[in-house]
Amino acid sequence: MRKSLLAVLSIVMVLTMALSAVAAAPAAQEKTVLDMWSFTNEFMTMAIAYEGYNPDVDVVYTMVPMTDGEYQTKIKAALNTADVPDLIALEAAFVKDYVESDFLADLGDLLPAVEAAETYPSVVEVGTDGGVLKALSYQATPGAFFYRRSIAKELLGTDDPTEVQAMISDFDGFIATAEKIKENSGGTTYMVANTGEFQNPYFSNREQPWVVDDELVVDPMVEEYVKMAKLFHDNGYEAQAAQWSEGWYAAMSDTLIDAEGNSKYVFGYFLPTWGLPYVVYPQAKDVNSGDWAIVAGPLPYQWGGTWVGAMKDSDNLDLAKDFIKFVVSEENLTNWATGVYTNEYLAAIDPEVPTEIFQGPGDFVSSAKVVAAITDSFDDSEMSDFLGGQNSYGGFAAAAPSVSGELMQGSDDAIQRALNDPLSLYVNGEITEDEMWEAWKDAVEIEFPDLMIY
Repeated sequence: MRKSLLAVLSIVMVLTMALSAVAAAPAAQEKTVLDMWSFTNEFMTMAIAYEGYNPDVDVVYTMVPMTDGEYQTKIKAALNTADVPDLIALEAAFVKDYVESDFLADLGDLLPAVEAAETYPSVVEVGTDGGVLKALSYQATPGAFFYRRSIAKELLGTDDPTEVQAMISDFDGFIATAEKIKENSGGTTYMVANTGEFQNPYFSNREQPWVVDDELVVDPMVEEYVKMAKLFHDNGYEAQAAQWSEGWYAAMSDTLIDAEGNSKYVFGYFLPTWGLPYVVYPQAKDVNSGDWAIVAGPLPYQWGGTWVGAMKDSDNLDLAKDFIKFVVSEENLTNWATGVYTNEYLAAIDPEVPTEIFQGPGDFVSSAKVVAAITDSFDDSEMSDFLGGQNSYGGFAAAAPSVSGELMQGSDDAIQRALNDPLSLYVNGEITEDEMWEAWKDAVEIEFPDLMIY
């Protein structure tokens, strides 16, 4: 009995010591949570990549749809509350509105990193207000004109990018080429899909922004845009396939038909850098790969892009800034552009990453230094094959320095959208030009009642 009691006491002592040791062991260190909101899952890829370099950080990623302004509504509702995120993604359509606000943090201490990466000036200009840097982007988005080689060869006599560019180096040449394509095709092939294609080239080359000293400005380039839209519609140079419509995409894959069932063809599209990997290539790669080329077109321009900013009320502001520094770093941009961030790569960091989350090669990044280093790697890429051997990265690299973001303002998107419907009615002959301008200005006045409009 005594031996049994001693044995029991010994076991109790051992268990007590073991439990004491467990209790004394330091608790597992909790990760610092960085809360990020976005409208695109591209930032989920970067969030996971950042965690790979910073295993003590948990980037909690929330994607909010852009539908009916839900994303912006959610952000504004969170201001001055405990729900405010640390980081937010900013689309080109509204980035300037947020940069001009007072709730984004000053990113001035990231300027040395920006300078080291040789970030394109336009990217910094868009993210800056009153000399204060508030947002940065991993992309630069210079535009180009994408065209079909087979159509150029048949109707223009050459598909060589240098020769085609010489034909459309200004808008007089662009119009002449449109007429030649119409005549030589018997009216079955159109220079562009729709007149809205001209909006970004013309608007990017205004001398003045939409608003100067609280007054609405109609720059001469806006008037030229209206004239060009009307001319292309009246002369049958456009296929009347609205941007982002089913017909607009169909023309890329040779499946556009008119009301009588006849095939219609489109020579080219005005699209920026992301137009290649995200629009034309996915739509046409299985149909007419190798039949595309890109040239600068009549005017330099930019279109779109995504910036990221830190909320100044963030509880983790220094960490939020570090994330942005990572986003625009040379290493991240190189990995982003060259396809390093495969799903397998990301799954090694976060095994729960969805299978559709990855980044393929080809997106044009915001660092001139990185672009220079990786351009040659696209010589024999899938994108190069799609473009008949042309290196798109080299072409965009040549265009990027000429792009400016100085004209962008927070009111741009609303003012430009207000012009769409009146312009469409005018182009289609349903209202006069004077009625178009009046309808547009009335719409702008409703949106901005304090703006002086004459």
